[in-house]
Amino acid sequence: MDALDLARWQFGVITVYHFLFVPITIGMSVLVAGLQTAWVRTGKEQYLRATKFWGKLFLINFAIGVVTGIVQEFQFGMNWSDYSRFVGDIFGAPLAMEGLLAFFLESTFLGLWIFGWDRLPRKLHLATIWIAAIGTWLSAYFILAANSWMQHPVGYEFNEARGRAELKSIGAVLTNSTTLVTFPHTIAACLLTGGAVLVAVSAWHLKRRNQVDVFRPSLKLGAWVVLIAGVGVLITGDLQARIMTEQQPMKMAAAEALYDTAKPAGFSIFTIGSLDGSEEVASVRIPSLLSFMATGSPGGEVEGINNIQGEYEQKYGPGDYKPNIPVTYWSFRLMIGFGGLAMLVALAALWFTRKGRSTAPKWLWPAGIFAIGAPLAANSFGWIFTELGRQPWAVFGLLKTTDGVSPTVGAGTVATSFAVLTLLYGVLAVIEVGLFLKYARAGAPELPAEAEGEPDDRPLAFAY
Repeated sequence: MDALDLARWQFGVITVYHFLFVPITIGMSVLVAGLQTAWVRTGKEQYLRATKFWGKLFLINFAIGVVTGIVQEFQFGMNWSDYSRFVGDIFGAPLAMEGLLAFFLESTFLGLWIFGWDRLPRKLHLATIWIAAIGTWLSAYFILAANSWMQHPVGYEFNEARGRAELKSIGAVLTNSTTLVTFPHTIAACLLTGGAVLVAVSAWHLKRRNQVDVFRPSLKLGAWVVLIAGVGVLITGDLQARIMTEQQPMKMAAAEALYDTAKPAGFSIFTIGSLDGSEEVASVRIPSLLSFMATGSPGGEVEGINNIQGEYEQKYGPGDYKPNIPVTYWSFRLMIGFGGLAMLVALAALWFTRKGRSTAPKWLWPAGIFAIGAPLAANSFGWIFTELGRQPWAVFGLLKTTDGVSPTVGAGTVATSFAVLTLLYGVLAVIEVGLFLKYARAGAPELPAEAEGEPDDRPLAFAY
């Protein structure tokens, strides 16, 4: 492989790895804040114990996410210097806002929350975790605004003398129509992931009948969040599909392996294409469903891969403007499939634990435990679909990926950094999983006997 291929692999691996932690952090921040709110409002001991238990797992995940996120940004200068020169004036604004505003809120108020248990009034202390949670959402918004500009460039002008895009309107960048549909879709997916974590860990304890007073409510909370957030993912995903069809029709056509324009167009259950990727050999489709997803009308027209390829050749010049169709097609389906699987497990958990039932089928607990992997897989395939489906563009319609790589960085250098980072991330994965499992198995903390009537407000602490 040459430097371009290695750089793309490195960026893809690190991005997917980093995004394993991000949705857990964003989703659990709100759930922990909600549990603490329940304790402050009711004074019930189990809510305080649940807050401290899930708070520890949230903090472990947050720390690893910060470390991997820093490396993520360094790649722009390491392997993608031409890309950085082209988009730097645009990217700098939302990324600076993310660092100076959103990350400041996260880190500062998380610190106050960790060490303020016995120092701040309860309601003020509660406010710190809510502000930290808001910080995680703002961080997501600014980063998605930057990424959405790559999908649909707005608020810029092209400086021919400098050969780069320059910012004209930060308001246009922050209110990009792509951002406005991508943000709620991502937040809903994060809440689904956070809820799945509650379901998985609670199922492990309930299988052993450990601390039922804490983990049965946690299981039900997580399951409800998974179901409600899952519905949110479906609704916002539908809106996103329509925006994507308008802005990047090739991505939608590749997601459905739709080679020729159709009116109406059917949703592909299974499609086999030719070896050269130019035509459909066989497929099973649901009539008119793709037209409804893409246009909002069962009879709407959806452009096909070959038709769009011809249009792009006329607009942008000779070249292959098709993404990797098998990867785009299957990542789209795996994203939907794994998200749906998490919702099914959550629905089963609610059904079999309804009305205070103490028994459940033996398969429910293992299903609940392994359900944590479903939203993580769905998130990963969602990002793979979003980024690979845009190829060959780094910035759609403006800069191709082949033109964004660092011209003076050779394959050997990229391979070395790739190997080092892979090894480093492997070590971090062992640390993360080890700490997470250790404190997950420990269960919710018991409040000391002398604190009865006045719940334990000591700060969270970790013992290594």
